[in-house]
Amino acid sequence: MKNILPILILTLLSPALSAQRVFEVDADYKADYLIFEVDSEYKTDLLVHKVDREYKAKYNKGLWFFTDSDYKADFEVFFVDREYKADLTVFFVDRDYKAGWRNDAKRLALEFPIPE
Repeated sequence: MKNILPILILTLLSPALSAQRVFEVDADYKADYLIFEVDSEYKTDLLVHKVDREYKAKYNKGLWFFTDSDYKADFEVFFVDREYKADLTVFFVDRDYKAGWRNDAKRLALEFPIPE
């Protein structure tokens, strides 16, 4: 319980972003989050669907729009080669309705924006 309270406070105080605009950086130290892509849905923290238009990237539902510039992004990611190095595991799905969190504790801990 002691560990949950600071996480909740940080989550509430962090600015809520309305989109999931993502930029992939070329080094881990430049990233906000280290991501590992798993090979099956049941192993993941977040099911992600890559959308083709920025307006389709909604809240914190795993709908990511990859930008071409870091200044356009809400957060920056780096894909690591080992799961133990990652802050978050993702699995890319082929349909937007399949996207979403499978691990709510990770969502809160990583302070991803939540719907208002």
